[in-house]
Amino acid sequence: MPYLKLTTNIAISKEQSPKLLSQFSQLLAKETGKPERYVMVELMGDKDMLFGGSSEPLAYVECKSIGLSLQQAKSLSASISVLLANHLSIAAERVYIEFSNCPGNLWGWNGSTFG
Repeated sequence: MPYLKLTTNIAISKEQSPKLLSQFSQLLAKETGKPERYVMVELMGDKDMLFGGSSEPLAYVECKSIGLSLQQAKSLSASISVLLANHLSIAAERVYIEFSNCPGNLWGWNGSTFG
């Protein structure tokens, strides 16, 4: 049920994509305490984007999960920022992350919901 969507103005190569997807998937599973088999990750690179009037490397991240706590959001913010800096050279001050805690009864899967 955890979902992470990364949108960035940085081009993500076919060689980078599988490794980055895997690292985000493992990170999200670890930080949320959810099985990785429920984690979904989406990468969208090479987008036309501005942040603070500048097109320097930037990212917008959506992170959603059932039962996401404030502490998990803080920890994820730090971990996601480190991953983006290390792999895409995006500075933490050039990243916005939107966290959403979704009730299980409003998250569908396998023909039903989690609530």
